[in-house]
Amino acid sequence: MLKNRQTIRRYANRPVDRALINRLLTEAERTQTMGNLQLYSVVLTEDPTQKEQLAPYHFNQPMVRQAPALLTFCADFHRVTRWCEEREADPGYDNFLSFLNAATDALLYCQTFCTLAEAEGLGLCYLGTTLYSPQDIIRILHLPRLVMPIATITLGWPDEQPAPTDRLPLSAILHEETYHSPTRADIDRDYKPKESLPENQEFLRINDKQTLAQIFTDLRYTRRDNEAISQTLLATLRQQGFLEKE
Repeated sequence: MLKNRQTIRRYANRPVDRALINRLLTEAERTQTMGNLQLYSVVLTEDPTQKEQLAPYHFNQPMVRQAPALLTFCADFHRVTRWCEEREADPGYDNFLSFLNAATDALLYCQTFCTLAEAEGLGLCYLGTTLYSPQDIIRILHLPRLVMPIATITLGWPDEQPAPTDRLPLSAILHEETYHSPTRADIDRDYKPKESLPENQEFLRINDKQTLAQIFTDLRYTRRDNEAISQTLLATLRQQGFLEKE
């Protein structure tokens, strides 16, 4: 199934039964987690008014409003901290390591849920924009201290059948025993098939660029944007209590 998976951005006008979502979320809880603490929470958004509030902070992508359900996966040390406080334990989770542990838990849980959902015939789209405007998402979802939004997916029954996107060969990502920095020959071997795809050649033409790499460095994920968003993330982590003592 994974070999042919697709990102779905258009959904049928058909709700996703809450019992199905709850079952998939419950089954996904079997995923691996640090210390069996389950350092994640999920905010399920189905109300059109709430989706309308969130949409601008996901770049107004149409599927945010159109999908029957929106799920925001959060790194959550708030719940565990409250548990410790109520059980005469001294929590020390207001730090960057704890954020990384919770973020890892949340992403593992999110991926397991996605795999289970697609096995049921549901379609979804992973929104990387969650990390671009975390402070606004925190405000809208009323996320407390030590909770940080990490990933969002749109969820619904597919109303399209897009072709699977390309992937790099195994030789690009597998390193035996130790890391091997790619040579020019390695880069040519692993990236030329991607660069030669007609759709990527069209990207170059319409954007007046010479290489596919320039599409990413100059247009999609620029140095300026990366540095600005990084500052926003650091400020948000301080706001949420993960960097108070750093």
